[in-house]
Amino acid sequence: TLFCFCFFAQWVIAQVKLSKTDMVKWDFKQLAINKKQIQTGVALIKPAYKQLLHNADSLLGYKPVSVMQKKDIPPSGNKHDYMSLAPYWWPDPSKPNGIPYKRHDGEVNPEVKNYPDKEQMPKLCENVNTLALAYYYSGNENYAKHAATLMRVWFLDSATNMNPNLNFGQAVKGVTNGRAEGIIDTRLFIYAIDAVQLLKKSSHWTANDQKGLQNWMAEFLVWLRTSKIGINEMNTKNNHAIWYDAQTLSMAIFIDSIDLAKRIIAVSKNRLDKQMDLNGLFPLELSRTTSLHYSIFILNAFNVIAELSEQIGVEYFQAKTNSGKSLKLAFDSLMPYLLQQKQWTHPQIKPFAYTDAFPLILTAERRYGYKGSLDTLAQLLGADLGRLQLKLL
Repeated sequence: TLFCFCFFAQWVIAQVKLSKTDMVKWDFKQLAINKKQIQTGVALIKPAYKQLLHNADSLLGYKPVSVMQKKDIPPSGNKHDYMSLAPYWWPDPSKPNGIPYKRHDGEVNPEVKNYPDKEQMPKLCENVNTLALAYYYSGNENYAKHAATLMRVWFLDSATNMNPNLNFGQAVKGVTNGRAEGIIDTRLFIYAIDAVQLLKKSSHWTANDQKGLQNWMAEFLVWLRTSKIGINEMNTKNNHAIWYDAQTLSMAIFIDSIDLAKRIIAVSKNRLDKQMDLNGLFPLELSRTTSLHYSIFILNAFNVIAELSEQIGVEYFQAKTNSGKSLKLAFDSLMPYLLQQKQWTHPQIKPFAYTDAFPLILTAERRYGYKGSLDTLAQLLGADLGRLQLKLL
């Protein structure tokens, strides 16, 4: 089995080619329009651009992070392996030492913060994202230089890089050293991949860097599709499966494996058909204690897949499944709740972070005719919409 895995991994890496798409997820045409507006001084975009540069300037002092910075050593004995703790599992007071842990859905065990890989990786991806956008719009090479350094330390430098696996993601003490659910930890890799597509024009992110990251993502993609943990996640029935598809799709596009990408999209459309009910809601997410959060979470994943699909010419936003369901149906069902026109009646044990819905509202405006919705929600929240980085995507 190990021989087959290694052979398959070598074959996939041998097939890696430079992506033919300008971007993996972001709409490059929209970015170009925004850049032109910035250059010509269009007033509406100035606040967001100014805020972006402010954020990027502050990130120039953000030091590189690495999986090697954690104190605990993974069960493999190799600190290059990523590790995290399952968020909803807590010590059992009725058991010695609290082990095995028990699940409390929606209640995050603060112990997860003792595992810095999980804390640092999303911040890294978000920060590289900001720096790359700032570089693209301003041409300031300092942003590109720092973003490239951050990426190399986490992914490429042999002394500090993460191994391309999640064997020890979302462990549960007394139960397992790693679970399929841990794969959702790396969903923000999608944004880091898009960031380097913008960095390619900088001398600070070289062709060797690009090839190195493609090879890393190819190895990770092989692990996702062939390991027991990866296969288990692929076969889940809720939002985890959709984020799995979103991740593997982004990597397939990044390494120009377009046939694989199209197969993943087809699987995703089938999942949409099975996971959505006739009202455009997702019953498995409605059963959670934070059901509005998870309903938006899964729709965000489908939204990402639709954006990725466009990059290779596959229609998703307007497509219908065999039973007539569609992404639009989900948007139409959830938008009244996002705009606070209807009260959510399913379980939600903690306040919903409406800012999580901003990307969906933007899609609703651009794709489904919900004009002015982002302004409406921003006003309801008292948010300064003009400064949102989202306005530059």
